[in-house]
Amino acid sequence: MDQRVLDAQRWVNATYGSFAGYAACPENGKTGWATMRALTSGLQHELGITPLTGSVGPATFARLTERGEIRPGEPNGALVRIVQHALYCKGYPGGAAGGVFDGPTIGGLRALRQDAGLPGLADGVQPKVFRALLTMDAYVLTSGGSPAIRSIQQWFNQAYYTRAGFFIVPCDGHYSRDVQQALMKALQYAFGVPDESANGLFGEATRAGLRRSPLGPGSGGLLVRLFSAACVFNGKARFRTDKGDWKYREATFTDHYGTVLIDYVRAFQEFSLLEKTGRADYATWAQLLVSFGDSERRTAACDTSTPLTAARARALADAGYALVGRYLDNAPGGRNKKIQPGEPAAIFAAGLRVFPIWQYGARDLGDFTYATGREHGDLAHRSAAGHGFGRGTVIYFAVDYDATDEEITSNIVPYFHGVQASLASRGRRYVAGVYGSRNVCSRVSGATFTAFSFVSGMSYRFSGNLGFPLPENWAFNQIKEFSFGSGADAFPLDNDVHQPHSDPGAASVGGTADPLTDYLRFIDELYAVAQRYGDAPSRCVLEYLRYPVYTKPGEGWTELIGDVDRAWIRYAEQHAPPRVARYSDPSLGITVEAGHFGATANGVLLKGDGPGVRAAGRGDFAGWGGDLSSFYGEWRRESDAYASGYAFCQARLARPDVESSFPLNDLVEDVDAHLVAWETRRGTPVNVAIRSHLESGHRTRFTRFFEQRYGGSTAGVLSAAHAMLTTNDDKDLSVIRAGVMAKAAGGTLLLPQQLPAEKLTPFLEGYADVLHRLVQQE
Repeated sequence: MDQRVLDAQRWVNATYGSFAGYAACPENGKTGWATMRALTSGLQHELGITPLTGSVGPATFARLTERGEIRPGEPNGALVRIVQHALYCKGYPGGAAGGVFDGPTIGGLRALRQDAGLPGLADGVQPKVFRALLTMDAYVLTSGGSPAIRSIQQWFNQAYYTRAGFFIVPCDGHYSRDVQQALMKALQYAFGVPDESANGLFGEATRAGLRRSPLGPGSGGLLVRLFSAACVFNGKARFRTDKGDWKYREATFTDHYGTVLIDYVRAFQEFSLLEKTGRADYATWAQLLVSFGDSERRTAACDTSTPLTAARARALADAGYALVGRYLDNAPGGRNKKIQPGEPAAIFAAGLRVFPIWQYGARDLGDFTYATGREHGDLAHRSAAGHGFGRGTVIYFAVDYDATDEEITSNIVPYFHGVQASLASRGRRYVAGVYGSRNVCSRVSGATFTAFSFVSGMSYRFSGNLGFPLPENWAFNQIKEFSFGSGADAFPLDNDVHQPHSDPGAASVGGTADPLTDYLRFIDELYAVAQRYGDAPSRCVLEYLRYPVYTKPGEGWTELIGDVDRAWIRYAEQHAPPRVARYSDPSLGITVEAGHFGATANGVLLKGDGPGVRAAGRGDFAGWGGDLSSFYGEWRRESDAYASGYAFCQARLARPDVESSFPLNDLVEDVDAHLVAWETRRGTPVNVAIRSHLESGHRTRFTRFFEQRYGGSTAGVLSAAHAMLTTNDDKDLSVIRAGVMAKAAGGTLLLPQQLPAEKLTPFLEGYADVLHRLVQQE
């Protein structure tokens, strides 16, 4: 509780509580919107506005502007007290709060203006500053915020403060709806749109201006600056190297279209499935600015609520579509949207694939509870199985309304926990995906580990699509609704952009094909080759899986667990079957890299002590310990934005939707490798252990790992993780570990043993919490 905030709450309630329209704020000493609205009501009363609404709308702002700036010496003590209390609620010194515009009040206002990028304003309270005071916007970097984004926010305020329709934006380092609209207004100003018409929307005047404004190498000036700001707002861009690895590019705020911007744009275009030109063409501008991007672009996927006849399916294929989304069932009392008997055969005969959608209502908050999620998971499984959809098919559960952040927390996330629990109870034949706004997709993916996102991009005015980048795990982005075909056979269709390296959809139903077939066959054949080579076939299999990526000089693996048997590698290259380098996980749908799994399992097999051991050594470091060490270095690199290690774990650890040094697929590879290696140490051939795990053991992988490695307790996780990051019994391992941390941190850093316990412990608790949530989901 903050005493100054409590004083503000008591004063404003006592002073204005009897006036019509006033809504009392809680007197709890905690800043919140209720307190800010109460102070706003006080301002309205002092301006002569009735009834009180608690909102600085156009009428209140016009009256405030008419009254003019509040300066030192202001005779209305109540107005000054509102300013002082608002400053305290925002964390700035406000003076004695006695209604005298004193030195501390001036100092608090100067600090706020400095943080907001407006240091040149006079020592008064200008109307726009007063409006900013009465919001919950922050003007300092907050947890998870980006210093690069904050510098752009400050520049926006400085550059456009005097424009009539531009209000002070937050400077907290987060891309948000207000910041996105500020960028749109800045573009409209640049295109010559009058201030009174600049509305921050993606209207025709804005689209026309963008079409007139292609940029490329060598371009400069204001439009490049705004374009680069849009790039920074959209975050790091992922691209695939020639070797198949994912890498990232980061943009900088600049007015010169140079190499850094070109490289970022090419990566962003690849991630967004645009032509990789490196130029700021209309399609790239649009993709950076609005969730549907260029709605007229050609797409390879679509979805429809209309049953498809053979003729309609052929027409879609002839039009260039490769995938179509169809509904698994009809909501009670709803219209006929579901896949009809014989429809899958017609779709597949036309050469199309299917991605199934589940939606019962899903248009109101009340449609989402944990119990409803359990029910819908059961019904979706039954329907998908009834149609014959095979193992590993992704089902997209819909959130078809503009859910706010609070609603996502209170209802949407519990609903998806229910869905996941239901699918788990039925053997995880199907994988959960999420349909919704960008924010819904990211939040649900991060909290419930849904594999893929189907983004409702064409609903671009959804608050969940404004100020949020496209999630990393997007598979489909819905960008346009229109009527397909002509005459009596025309039907409504949505165009969906499809990310090729994601959910491929189902190509058949009713068969026995399994997405793991090729990988398991490869492992069996490789094991047979290893048996013909000589002794230790299980070790040989794992060495071949890790070769050559995890045997490169300077990468630490050889120093950690030793080199591979080079004679075996030469023999295997002559006799082994073609490599299967990756496969889709049967539980989570994510891509698993066989090389990383093999390296980790090889390390546990050679250097691990088996399950149940509390010490942390090289076997652990080959898997979860090494990844946690790298993740620690990443946290220290981002410590300005994430003072709390726990918050950093929640934001980045094991999430499929954001860039991270410890993503979900790495954790799965670590856990699977430990379980398989432990089973192999007990005498089970590695191919049998892998097959058993991927055919059934994956359903309880996190539970078994939690119990076997950590004794089934959070205390065990914390103890092992602390030992992994801090113990120095193995001097060579300590050197390797420090190098991993420093590489992730981008230079020197405070090692974990140098951090005070109150800083390190929340980081360890964050790891334990994420693991515990995965256990609970099983």
